[in-house]
Amino acid sequence: MPAQRSKRADTVETLFKFQSFFGLVAVFIAAVIFSPRNDGQILFLSSDNLFNIVRAVSEIGIIAIGLTFVILIGGIDLSVGSVLGLAAVGSAVLMVDSGYGVWTTVAVVLLAGIAFGFLQGAAVALLGVQAFIVTLAGLQIARGLARMWSGGETVQISYGDGPGQAPMLFSLLGERTFGGVVPIPALIFAAVAVLAILFLRSSAYSRHLYAIGGNEKAARLSGVPVNRVKIIAFVIAGFCAALAGIVHAGQLNAGSPNDGTAYELDGIAAVVVGGTSLAGGRGSVIGTIAGALLLGILNNILSLNSVNTDLQLLIKGLVIVAAAALQRLRPTA
Repeated sequence: MPAQRSKRADTVETLFKFQSFFGLVAVFIAAVIFSPRNDGQILFLSSDNLFNIVRAVSEIGIIAIGLTFVILIGGIDLSVGSVLGLAAVGSAVLMVDSGYGVWTTVAVVLLAGIAFGFLQGAAVALLGVQAFIVTLAGLQIARGLARMWSGGETVQISYGDGPGQAPMLFSLLGERTFGGVVPIPALIFAAVAVLAILFLRSSAYSRHLYAIGGNEKAARLSGVPVNRVKIIAFVIAGFCAALAGIVHAGQLNAGSPNDGTAYELDGIAAVVVGGTSLAGGRGSVIGTIAGALLLGILNNILSLNSVNTDLQLLIKGLVIVAAAALQRLRPTA
C-alpha cells in the first residue's frame, strides 16, 4: 500500500511538473480546431503564422527566462519592462546620435542592463530590502532614465553610412533568414533558451538557486553563498531585459521611453503559466518557454478570430489564474 501511494504521488508530481506542456498542447489543438480557414487551409498552421507567433513572443520570452532565475529564489523583478525601454532607447541614441557601431552599442547596452540588475540585486541581498520594493523603484528609475536619455521623444532608427544613421547590420534584427522564413529574433530567443537550460542543468549555481527558493535559512546554514546567488539572479534578469530591448529596437527601428510598458506582467505570466512557483524553489526554464509559447498562441488565435481586445484580456487573465491555482494544489515535497 505505501508503494502504491508513493507511485501515485510520483504520478501527480509529474503531471504538475509538466503542466505547461499539457497546457501548450491543449491550446495548440484548440487553435487548430477554431482557426479560420481560407480555401480549406488552416490559417493558424501556415508557416508564416507559426513563425510570427515565435517572433511575437521572442521579447517576452527572453525577459521571462531572466525572470525565472529571480522567481526561483522567491524574488520578483518588476523593472524588466522599463529596462527593456531603457535598452531600446539606448540602442537608438548610441547609434543615431552618438555614431556608435553595432557591437559597441550592444556591449554598452548589455553592460547597462547588467549594472542595473547588479544594483538591484545588491539592494535586495546586502541591504535586505524586499525585492518588490527595490524593483518597483527600479521600474520608475529605468523609465525616468529612458526619458532623460531620449529627451522624452521616440528616436527613429534609419540606416545608412551618413551622420544620424545606424549601420545596416542592426537592421538584421527585423529580418528573416533560412529562405526568408525564420525571424532573427526567434533565433536569438532560442539561443538564450538553450544557454539558460544548459546553465541550470550543469552548474552548481542552479542547485544553490533551488536551495534558496526552497528554504533560504537552511541554504545559508549549509554554506550556500546566498547573497552572491541572489545578485547573480538579478544580473541575469537585467541582462535578458537589455537584450530584449535591443531586439525590440531592431524590430521596430526605433527606441521609445514608453517601450516595454507592462512587459514585466507578461513575463511574470509566462513564468507562472510555465509552472514556476512564485514562492520559489520549483520551476524550470523549459516550462517558462512553454508558458510564453502558450500565451503567444492564445493571443494569436484570438486575434485570428477577431475576438474583442477586452475579451482577450479577460481570457488571458483566467488562464493565468488557473495556472496559479494549479500550483496551489501541487503537493509539497
